[in-house]
Parts: sequence; C-alpha cells; structure tokens
Amino acid sequence: MFKNKVAVITGGAQGIGKTTAEEFQKNGAIVCIIDKRPNAYFTGDLADERALSRFAGQVISDYGKVDYLINNALPLMKGLTDCTYEEFNYALRVGVTAPFYLAKLFLPHFAPGAVIINISSSRDRMSQPQTESYTAAKGGIAALTHALAASLAGKVRVNSVSPGWIDTAFTEYSGPDAVQHPAGRVGNPLDIANMVLFLCSDKAGFITGENICIDGGMTKQMIYHNDFGWTLRKE
Repeated sequence: MFKNKVAVITGGAQGIGKTTAEEFQKNGAIVCIIDKRPNAYFTGDLADERALSRFAGQVISDYGKVDYLINNALPLMKGLTDCTYEEFNYALRVGVTAPFYLAKLFLPHFAPGAVIINISSSRDRMSQPQTESYTAAKGGIAALTHALAASLAGKVRVNSVSPGWIDTAFTEYSGPDAVQHPAGRVGNPLDIANMVLFLCSDKAGFITGENICIDGGMTKQMIYHNDFGWTLRKE
C-alpha cells in the first residue's frame, strides 16, 4: 500500500512511534525517524531548531520528498507546582513548535497526496491535576491540526489522533482497569498505528482537519459520584 513512500516519524524509537514505523515498513514505506533515543536514522532533540533543520535536510538529501509526516514525539508531563518556565516551554517546543516547523521545512518537498498526522491525546479535552505542560502541548497540536489543514488545503491533508490509555508494552489488563473502558480493554500501540496508516491511505482521502479520539470510549462515559460503582474519595 505504501511502497516507496517516505514516512517521517518523530519520536519513532519507542512506543506508539516505533510501532507506527514498523507498520509503515511492513507496508513498503521508507521510514525516517528523529528521536532523542539512538536509532538507525537521526538522533536529535526536537526542541532544538538546528536539529530540526539538519534532520529535514538529511531527509530531503536522501529521498527528495516527504509523503507522510507523523508528529508523535512525547512532551514532558509536569504540573503547576513543579514545572519550571523552561520546562513548560520545552514541552511546547517538542509538542507544538516542532510539528509546525517541520511542516514549514518540508513544505516545498511534500509529494502529491501528502498527509500530516499529529498525535495529540485525550488530554486535549480532559485533565488530571498537575499535568499542565503535557496537556497544553497536546491541546496545542490538536488546534494546530485544523489550522494547518486550512493553510495546506489542496496540497496536504492534515489530521490528528488523540489516544487515551495506550500501554506501550502491550500489557493485557483485566478487572477494573479493563472494564472501566466501554470497549472492555486498555489500548495498545497498534490501535493508534492502524488509524495513522488508514488516515494516510487513499481510503481517507476526504478526511482533513479532523481529530479522532481513540480511547476505548473513556471520554464518552459520564461519571457521577456513587453511580455504577464510582466513588469519589478526596484525600
């Protein structure tokens, strides 16, 4: 399906990014990864403008085009009481600025039918305490999605995927952890990778500017104190 297509994946050395890279490769794509962790293509910090420029230059020098840009890299999660000014800005540079800047760097090189997929989070619409840096970055990339879709109309389709609880080790859960999901289980990286590949395919050719939440139904389930076994305990 993706033979000789060039897929750029940020944060592709582990977790959802790694699984997505593997699925693209299984379907014939050439994969270019940037990650802080060592990998076979490019090791670098997405918060560093120079690293982004070098990475984009290497991709274009090697392959001359980009078919798919998957912005997956994970910003840090810290909250109101312990996140510094520098850490908060770092999270935004990784989670929002880097996706914007890579789109800008690759703009002259996107192939016909190119697609950008931004990995957001169900935290773009709901929160736990002390998660401000991560939540702000994920909310930012969700909004960036429809802005880019408008700016790149007719050239590049742009969508985002918002994962819920995804266990990157493919652990299978039972009991309350599984049952609390209307789908009856915790997610795994293939749940996200499968959607990414679908959105990059011609089958999704009429979808752009959308944010698709893949969370086993968790964000659709209303929760009230003492209803269906849910009890609020304030510490």
